[in-house]
Amino acid sequence: MYHNKSKQSNTFLSKFSNKLFTNKLFTIIVTLFISTTASNAYAKLAKTAGLKPATMKQIVKKVVKVESTTGSYHAKNRKSGAYGRYQIMPRTAKAYAKKLHIPYSKWKQPRNQDRIFEAIMADNIRSLKRNGLKVNAFSIYGAHQQGAGGFKAIMKNKKLSKKLERNLRRNLPKRLSSVHRSKLRRVWMNYWRKKFA
Repeated sequence: MYHNKSKQSNTFLSKFSNKLFTNKLFTIIVTLFISTTASNAYAKLAKTAGLKPATMKQIVKKVVKVESTTGSYHAKNRKSGAYGRYQIMPRTAKAYAKKLHIPYSKWKQPRNQDRIFEAIMADNIRSLKRNGLKVNAFSIYGAHQQGAGGFKAIMKNKKLSKKLERNLRRNLPKRLSSVHRSKLRRVWMNYWRKKFA
């Protein structure tokens, strides 16, 4: 009787150990896969931008820190409706989900957020180059925050639309957000250039 209990206990421990090992192995494989996928994404974006992959990785880290602070894939901005690690607007997510053949109902999944963000970044970088704007941390973030068209308007000194003016003010600290319209563009540029220096 005791022998049977001991045998059952050993079988249970053996199964439990195997399960733990399998779970740990799975976690390691997934982590490696995500790291490799992220590294490949940085390499592709860096090539498009004409930057080193390590530089691109640092830029993305800064973007994430500014956008969602913690890097959470579930972060939500209650005012704007932006969602996730990269604070993507639902309308933008819908357009890119369609472009990347991701069902819109699944765009919030972490891997899909990554894919959408990478596609947005690649398009923004191409837009910067096409418009003769220098590709660096500030311009990459500026295009992400204001959209490629909005950032171009800011940098090319075009007349600020009411919508763009509102966006610039919303993306400044309170102490700077009420500056006169004539100084707004310069104040916004100086503030974010310092942030992404």
